[in-house]
Amino acid sequence: MAIRKILLPLTGADADEAALATALLAARHWQSHVLALHVRVDSRDVAPLAGEGLSGAMIEEMMSATEREATERARRIHGMFDRFVTAHGVTVAEARPGAEGMSAHFAAITGREEDLVAQQARLADLTVIPSPRADGDASSSDALHAVLFDSGHPVLIAPPLAPKTIGERICLAWNGTAESAAAAQAALPWLQRAAAVRILSAQEYQRRGPGAPDLASYLALHGVKTDLATFQPVERDVGAGILAACRVFSADLLVMGAYSHSRLRQLILGGVTRHVLENADLPVMMNR
Repeated sequence: MAIRKILLPLTGADADEAALATALLAARHWQSHVLALHVRVDSRDVAPLAGEGLSGAMIEEMMSATEREATERARRIHGMFDRFVTAHGVTVAEARPGAEGMSAHFAAITGREEDLVAQQARLADLTVIPSPRADGDASSSDALHAVLFDSGHPVLIAPPLAPKTIGERICLAWNGTAESAAAAQAALPWLQRAAAVRILSAQEYQRRGPGAPDLASYLALHGVKTDLATFQPVERDVGAGILAACRVFSADLLVMGAYSHSRLRQLILGGVTRHVLENADLPVMMNR
């Protein structure tokens, strides 16, 4: 299946522009549409958080200040989007059946970001999330979690710096779990178009389930030629070993399963997942 619609949530964080560049690069690869979505904070949500002892006038002022800030943030994000697409010659138009070539448009809605992003992602082939670095905007991690667990569709985490290519040389991290299988299945359209695909596995990463040769046989049925490579953890860190193996292969896309425990997030994103998210310098596609 081709990628026809890409969702890109924008929060006003520093990583937004690199994410926009990554989303447009993916859209150019597929000649698809990008919906750049900003979710404005609802000023009415401030009232329950105000606490006791505040007068009605004080709460009203807090709501007004929240609305002004939300309006200004939306204006800045929309301006960044307009400048970027103009500079890169992207057609600005809403998605429509039969349209040829890539396009993009900006939309702003009001509500809780994680709820609305997950809902919108259910009708997108791919959602691109800005890089959720540990010292970055926490809302990007919230959006990532929401899309992974509440959309049923794959997510592409953009690197801090926009890549030059995407999907030409792909590494697929495999450990036999249902999450890694879901990621491989979601990535099939990319794998079928890639110039080279490498399956990465390691004894320390493997869980109960099919091995890497079994995955290679399955992908071959779909016309995907792969090679197998084992990697070693770097200083006992499996995530670091995966990223090192990607660099050796000159990969421009990493496909892997996400953490598997929903609300605990495997103690805040889990070991392997967390390391990859915090240190990857290439786009990472995840599913579960």
